[in-house]
Amino acid sequence: MASDQLDELYDKVVLDHSRSPRKSRQLDDPDISGRAVNPFCGDEIDLELVLDGGRVARVGLRSKGCAINRASGSLLAEALEGRGLEEIEALSESFRGMMREGSVPDSDLESLGDLRALEGVRQFPVRIKCALLSWSALRDAIDDYRRGQRP
Repeated sequence: MASDQLDELYDKVVLDHSRSPRKSRQLDDPDISGRAVNPFCGDEIDLELVLDGGRVARVGLRSKGCAINRASGSLLAEALEGRGLEEIEALSESFRGMMREGSVPDSDLESLGDLRALEGVRQFPVRIKCALLSWSALRDAIDDYRRGQRP
């Protein structure tokens, strides 16, 4: 696939997720929850996870703000279901590497799946924080969960 076609496909994925965020709901009695706010632009994310047998059974996500923030949260929400916390942390590190360094080991490319649609955000450094906001909420939520601080 030519580079322009790939860019167009990724643009469509980002727009679709921004316009119609997945898992946009509040969950009853989540096992894990987190919130992140970017005070500079007003983006907000509320993330909730329900676990079953150590794996994510349900995801709830509410986001406000720019298209990149909403799309990133939606893509993250889709990527989490069915994964264990260690898998999620590895995915998070791969995504952060893609966003910050622009490099992802070949072995991690497949695990990113549609999240790779956000790779173009790197061209706009001021927007990287928008793409990472939901991931910050996720990291903080998992840390709180591990410390025994339920929502």
